[in-house]
Amino acid sequence: MSDLDIFEENLNRLEDEIRYYFRDRSLLRRALTHRSFANEQPDPRPPHNEALEFLGDAVLEFLVSSWLLELYPDLSEGTLSKMRAYMVSAVNLQKQAVLLQLGNYLLLNRGEEKTGGRKKSALQVDAYEAVIAAIYLDRGVEAAKEFVRREFAATLSEIDPTNLTKTDYKTALQERLQSHGLPTPHYAIIESLGPDHNRIFQIELRVNGLCLSTGEGTTIKSAHQAAAAIALDNLDEQIERMKEVASTPAEIVVEPNQNGSSHDTQLPND
Repeated sequence: MSDLDIFEENLNRLEDEIRYYFRDRSLLRRALTHRSFANEQPDPRPPHNEALEFLGDAVLEFLVSSWLLELYPDLSEGTLSKMRAYMVSAVNLQKQAVLLQLGNYLLLNRGEEKTGGRKKSALQVDAYEAVIAAIYLDRGVEAAKEFVRREFAATLSEIDPTNLTKTDYKTALQERLQSHGLPTPHYAIIESLGPDHNRIFQIELRVNGLCLSTGEGTTIKSAHQAAAAIALDNLDEQIERMKEVASTPAEIVVEPNQNGSSHDTQLPND
């Protein structure tokens, strides 16, 4: 059985998983085809999923906006915007993609396979948005609406409109750290990948010099949120380590002066 035959069998399993069966299966194929794979195929090359990802992003924002307004017609625009931003954040989209094991269904070239492409957050999120677009193109807005509401019901139930702190991972992390007497986290860009129109930022989050997590996103802001969300998940395990670093005195090194006497040099902990 060829790789493409296996891929077709996998599509049957994915349709069962998402509880949606395509009339036009080519839309689902395209949603799961990464540019790296398409570019290595002979002409005519199969279409890849970047344009579907673009459409899926817009469809998802529209459907979530409509849903929130339906549920909370009296909330302010600012509150609704924060709720929507949380629901459609890269962190939550990746969670949905992982639940569906979407990375396992992607068509990638060998280079992406070797570098762990199936587990890359950006590729999983792009594929998830592309699947939403494929459903929209296959049967229209009602089908996409049904899928989105089924997929995001649990995420929506986590939101308390009167207290949106939990929906902002950076703020939630900072408050948790402060409650333990620890400093605010430091976020640093460690890598920027891809073309200008589809840039992926990788962020490292450090507290007291310790790296707690790394995150990635299509914007620096979303990458910060992704890193903060991962740090929150592991924070209880890291608290004591950070406190130990904070309480460790700087190392004192005695260095001789040119005249033979000595002086103390204080070295930083990190």
